[in-house]
Amino acid sequence: MPIKLDTIDKRILRALQEDGRLQNTELAQKVGLSPSPCLRRVRLLEEAGVIDRYVTILNPSMVGAGMTLFTRVWLTAQDADTIEHFISAMKALPQVMECYIMLGESDALLRVVVSDLDAYRHFQSTHLTRANGIQNVKTDLPSQVVKQSYALPL
Repeated sequence: MPIKLDTIDKRILRALQEDGRLQNTELAQKVGLSPSPCLRRVRLLEEAGVIDRYVTILNPSMVGAGMTLFTRVWLTAQDADTIEHFISAMKALPQVMECYIMLGESDALLRVVVSDLDAYRHFQSTHLTRANGIQNVKTDLPSQVVKQSYALPL
C-alpha cells in the first residue's frame, strides 16, 4: 500500500533518483531543508521501504552487455509448479534483467542483455528450454532506444 508523501519527500526522492550519490548536505540544500531533518526524512523513507536500495547504473556497451532483446515466453503449462520453476530459473540468470509474468498472449516477458547475437543464441538454446518450463519463445530486437529511465514519476 502506497504511503502518503508530502512535497518535501517527493523533492528528496526526485533528487536521489537523479543522483543517488548526493551527500546529505547537498541533498538538504537542493530540497530546502537543513541537514538533520533531511537525513531524518531519508532514513524514514528507507525504513518505510519507499527507498528500496541504492544502485549504480552502468553503461552496458562499456561492460560487454551492449545488446538488449525482449523475449516473449510461452510456458509448457499454467500450473503453479511450472510457473514457480520458471521464475526460479529466470531469477538465477544474470542475463535476465527483468522478468514479468504476463496476462495476455504470452505467459512471460523478459528483458535480456548480452554482448551480441551469438551470445543470445547460446543463452536461448541453453536456458530458454523445456527444462525451465518453456514451450515457445519469440524474440524482438529493438532498433533504437528512444527513452530509457529508471526514475519513477512523482
